[in-house]
Amino acid sequence: MTAPDRLTQHMEATMPNDFDILHSLRVKGLASDPVLAAMSGVSPTELPDRLAALIDGGLVVRREGRLAGSSLTPAGRTEYQSALANDSETTAAHAQLDRLYTAFLPINGRFKDVCHDWQMRTDTEPNDHSDAEFDAEVIGRLASVHREMADHLETVSQALPRYGRYRIRLTDALARVREGDNAAFARPMYDSYHDIWMELHQDLLLSLGRERGEHDEG
Repeated sequence: MTAPDRLTQHMEATMPNDFDILHSLRVKGLASDPVLAAMSGVSPTELPDRLAALIDGGLVVRREGRLAGSSLTPAGRTEYQSALANDSETTAAHAQLDRLYTAFLPINGRFKDVCHDWQMRTDTEPNDHSDAEFDAEVIGRLASVHREMADHLETVSQALPRYGRYRIRLTDALARVREGDNAAFARPMYDSYHDIWMELHQDLLLSLGRERGEHDEG
């Protein structure tokens, strides 16, 4: 089964509500429709109507052009805070989320080291990706980080399905890197592994009501 097929199956099983859309937009800031569908679990065919209702309600605004996508309005951010406080699944999973966050922090430090080495051969020499052996070693380290994080996400996803979606998307991004798409490692606004990892980090902070601190920086 391909990654898109797995994600479609996951969407059908979890039946997301408007909270998932609001939460995804709060996590991402500005999200294209394909990314928002993947984050929220709302199918691409259903998403336009769901967004239209939120836009009509003054909670979401659309941006067109080169950086097209949706984001929360000030009223949407206020509504989101209320929705988060009243989301029974998030509240019930607080203990699991706290354990995930504790596990995430040291893994996040290793992930940042891997990202640095993907971008820089040394402190002064950028990685131009001409050395296949060097890149393969870094990708292998990324895969090791991924396996550890994926196990934690699988556990938490039993209580909060959105964490299962992160697992699927991270797995898909790693597959794209392995297939030779170097941009899928860390390019911004590309649904890269780094993009998705940052979304996961922000989700944890929001869901636990934490502020980003020095310990979040790895």
